[in-house]
Amino acid sequence: MTASLPRQAAPPDEPHRPAENSGHKARRRALTLLIIGLLIGVPAGYLVISANQSRDSGKDKEAKYSATGLTPGLPSKVQRRLYQVTVPHPADQVASYETNNWKTSRLYVQFHTNAAGLDSFLQTTGTRRDELTKGDIAIGTRDQKVSGWHFTGPGPWWGLTHEQKNPAPTQDVVVNMSDPKNPMVYVVSRTVP
Repeated sequence: MTASLPRQAAPPDEPHRPAENSGHKARRRALTLLIIGLLIGVPAGYLVISANQSRDSGKDKEAKYSATGLTPGLPSKVQRRLYQVTVPHPADQVASYETNNWKTSRLYVQFHTNAAGLDSFLQTTGTRRDELTKGDIAIGTRDQKVSGWHFTGPGPWWGLTHEQKNPAPTQDVVVNMSDPKNPMVYVVSRTVP
């Protein structure tokens, strides 16, 4: 047998609410649907936009890292700092390429500059113009194949190798001085991770 519980009476100070009419009920339901739609739609829209941006970013990175040779443009600031390669101002025909493996990482950079730009570049690497040796092709055959550089055109060609203690990079530099006022500079900077 179940005992029935007495009902609690409504508090005397609470006003009696009138029955809801159909117009009010429709507005309340429409407002509820709008709120639910916003609670679902705004995050869903954000996810769609975010996914598209992420996919576009991935495509850009894929194109950058699938490059198999020099690509026009400056290396990133991080690459320039890590490999200690500063491209002087003014410079044109700038191109770069980075390779990495478990043993050695390399940054290949080329640029065309003026005499003052060459001196500025050499100074930032810790060398001077008088350290360049005429006829010294400091960039090896392997690096020439990777970069696609051929040092057979009109010269004279000048070069140097700036060795540094790890973890600082070692730079091989070759300069085409066929126009001494506007030399073309080729650099391979390598570091051991």
